[in-house]
Amino acid sequence: MSVPYRKREANMSKTKDKSYALGRQGIKYKLKIAFYLMSILPWLVCLYLVSEYILPNVGLRSEVILAVIISIIIAGGGFLVVKEIFDRILSVSKNVDRLASGDLDIMLEVAREDEVGHLSSALNQFTQRIRSNMDELKTYSQKTAEINLEINKRIFMLSNLLQISSLISKGGKLDEILRLAISKSRLLVNSKIAYFFLREEEEGDKFIARAADGVKLEDILPVKIDIHDKIFGKLIQSGLPFAIDREHPLSKDSEKLLSEKLKINNTLAVPVQLRDRIIGILGIGGTGSIQYSDDDIEILGLFAKQLAIALENDILAKRLQKLEIKDELTGLYNEVYIFNRLDEEIRRAIAYQRPCAFIMLRLDNFEDYSKNFGLVDTESALKKIASLVKSATSEVDRVARTGNHEFAAVLPEKNKRQAQTIADNIRKKVENAFVKETDDRKKITVSGSVSENPLDGVNAQELMDKAKELLEYAQKEGSNHIVIAAKRK
Repeated sequence: MSVPYRKREANMSKTKDKSYALGRQGIKYKLKIAFYLMSILPWLVCLYLVSEYILPNVGLRSEVILAVIISIIIAGGGFLVVKEIFDRILSVSKNVDRLASGDLDIMLEVAREDEVGHLSSALNQFTQRIRSNMDELKTYSQKTAEINLEINKRIFMLSNLLQISSLISKGGKLDEILRLAISKSRLLVNSKIAYFFLREEEEGDKFIARAADGVKLEDILPVKIDIHDKIFGKLIQSGLPFAIDREHPLSKDSEKLLSEKLKINNTLAVPVQLRDRIIGILGIGGTGSIQYSDDDIEILGLFAKQLAIALENDILAKRLQKLEIKDELTGLYNEVYIFNRLDEEIRRAIAYQRPCAFIMLRLDNFEDYSKNFGLVDTESALKKIASLVKSATSEVDRVARTGNHEFAAVLPEKNKRQAQTIADNIRKKVENAFVKETDDRKKITVSGSVSENPLDGVNAQELMDKAKELLEYAQKEGSNHIVIAAKRK
């Protein structure tokens, strides 16, 4: 602001040099003119007296001298009055110039209660208001900066929460969700570590370290928390978050215990609840002096709710997996069902002294097929082979897909020789279905094994283990053939 003002001053001085009109001149110039005009009358009186009385009579009379002295005093008094007014106005003008340049520390002296004094007082009030407004602006600026910082912090944490929600909605694995949530929660107040303890009823209803960030999980695995824990016991009992910081210090013994367990001396922990039951503890912590705010507790609580959703989804998925009996891709039964069905058939076979056979099949070099031709062709081939396996068995038999490229069949009332015939029939069907492929990489074959109760086992697990053992042997010996226990050397 001061630069344009000074430019105007320079332009005015140039104009002053070029124009002599009184109306365009500054105050200093006008005061000079006023002083000259006030001095004319006394000097004219003196000149008249000298010319009329002194020079003609060549002598000095007392009244002449007195008149001259009075004239000089009048002129000098006028000069002093004008000078005093000029100095005060000039001082105000200089201070106004400083004010325009941004100097708000000036304070004009109010010497007299006249127009110039009123002007100085008004300028002082104006300066004080500007100074007050500037202080308010600084305060608002600081508050705005703090608000912006808080908003940015919340936006950042919200984006992290959305990232976790996205992973949950996509059906991400629990361990992956835990790692992401723990790493993101550690960014809150720039904590040194973040940790998550999960309730394990098999461990005597204790909380076991399940995920950590900023510290190796193995280092805190020995740490186990129960309802009587000196540090986390109140959280487990009350279900309320707690903080250990400057305002909420621990006792010396508990502080030493926290340092030994997690290598920290302050922490903020919140419960992870599922249907009013605490199933986990989520916390952050560090070293040094820190004060956790209500906002920190609220944000960490949001992370805890995300973990609760992920844990509930995992529990439901496991329950659903136990309830499901069909493979989604092929429509065959799944591994859980075929195991339970085999176990039932073996018990029935033992009770009625009847045979029960089990077939296990594995596609040869199918991993290479999947890499070479992609997901679509791979799924199409699996559906085709599943249909072939199903068509080679009877209505009382049960066929399942037990792995990525593995199939199995429970054959009630059939012995090993009968089961071998069925398995070999499946092998031939698969071979013939793909033999016309021009690309040798698309020619799929299958190897298999057969086990029977009670020769190879008296329960489902033993029969499956025997079949897997024989299948490994079959694929080591080559491909596209069936192995039974009696043929193994």
